[in-house]
Amino acid sequence: MTPALLKNHHRQRILLALALGLLLVAGLSLLFGRYPAPGLLTWERLSSDSLAARLVLNLRLPRLLTALLLGMTLSAAGMVFQMLFSNPLVEPGFLGVSQGAAFGAALSIVCLGGTAIVTQSAAAFFALAGLGVSYLLAHRLRYGGWVLRLVLAGIAVSALFSAGLGLLKYMADPLRQLPEITFWLLGGLASVTWARLLTILPVVLVGLLVMLLYRWRLNLLALSEQTSFSLGAAPGRERWLLIFAAVLPTAALIAVTGMVGWVGLIMPHIARRLFGADTRFSLPASMLLGGLFTVLCDDLARTLLAGEIPLGILTSLFGALIFLALMMFQKSRAKQ
Repeated sequence: MTPALLKNHHRQRILLALALGLLLVAGLSLLFGRYPAPGLLTWERLSSDSLAARLVLNLRLPRLLTALLLGMTLSAAGMVFQMLFSNPLVEPGFLGVSQGAAFGAALSIVCLGGTAIVTQSAAAFFALAGLGVSYLLAHRLRYGGWVLRLVLAGIAVSALFSAGLGLLKYMADPLRQLPEITFWLLGGLASVTWARLLTILPVVLVGLLVMLLYRWRLNLLALSEQTSFSLGAAPGRERWLLIFAAVLPTAALIAVTGMVGWVGLIMPHIARRLFGADTRFSLPASMLLGGLFTVLCDDLARTLLAGEIPLGILTSLFGALIFLALMMFQKSRAKQ
């Protein structure tokens, strides 16, 4: 067996270990909680306690699946953006998506009544609007190449939505609306139900499937326009397909969960440390790592204290710590 085949075989075994670890953690998460007592539910208690069974099936299971999809989508989208834009610091909220969703949710809370379905719809609409405005603005710019123009347009659109969000927070009722906006911006899965999960499931699964199937092409699309075209890719069309496949499920999930940061920024870095830049392996690894990370953070969010901790706080905390560890390890290794 050649060294390349041995290396690929080793990567496949690591991917299998990650997948099995994710399944194990997901199974334990279903049984882990604060009812009827902090800790794991036994199968005997689950079969004899109808309330515990309903809790697992109707609350924990949709929440667990949403956490898995959230982590996988943000991590896969982060990998796609970082490869397409040749920038390791971009993340799924790039191109005005996250700030657009935040603006839409705040607008719904302040001006449209703030019901769950209206907030979710407004967040999804303005997240996609952020992408559309970034695209149109990039066409109008006359500075640099297409990728640079798109980056600059995304920064400008995000800043505009941030300013609008600040204005809405200033206008909000400080006793009722402002706390609701703040809690949504912190992110969390406490409000997830089967109905909410099923409304976003089709677009999330399609987006994940497209990114997974195109992981082979992503290696080519990360090259320059001329090089990728000479190797048989259609860079313009395929890049936009991957951008939409990353943005649409991200927008749908953000609309339900609120702002959850750092997952899509950090997990691709860890995946590249383990598997290198080859997205045939690093993209599935990023998805598995993202799902594992988000599920573990959500377990802590709902069980660490009597009151639930917003998920976005924990992902930001642990994401920043992992980021610092990665940077310090890289520096020490470079010195050696």
